[in-house]
Amino acid sequence: MTTIMKGIGQVILLCLISLIMNKVVDLFHLRIPGSILGIFVVFVLLQTKIIRLEWIEIGANWLLAELLLFFIPSAVGIMKYKNILIEDGVYVILVIIISTIIVMACTGLTAKKIAERKEREHSR
Repeated sequence: MTTIMKGIGQVILLCLISLIMNKVVDLFHLRIPGSILGIFVVFVLLQTKIIRLEWIEIGANWLLAELLLFFIPSAVGIMKYKNILIEDGVYVILVIIISTIIVMACTGLTAKKIAERKEREHSR
């Protein structure tokens, strides 16, 4: 099977998990987005070795690489709320800057831990 076909299949699998978790959220009236619950379920499945990283790695890497495209509709939607931006724009920008710093720090620490773990596994 080609890498492209594997990637498409993996993206479909990740989307199915997300859709199933959306249904679970609706069914049980949970106050958490189905996509977030899906991420947690995938994490647990990976940690318990029910699914292997190779089964979703190509698709997940592609989704991460194209992540910025998923935010374009949100950025365009902000234009509807011009009055809020005019009145509270400084606070909005401050929240964006602080949250970006937090996300970058958490991502960096997580990537460092993953790299260290992979290095330990390869050195065995």
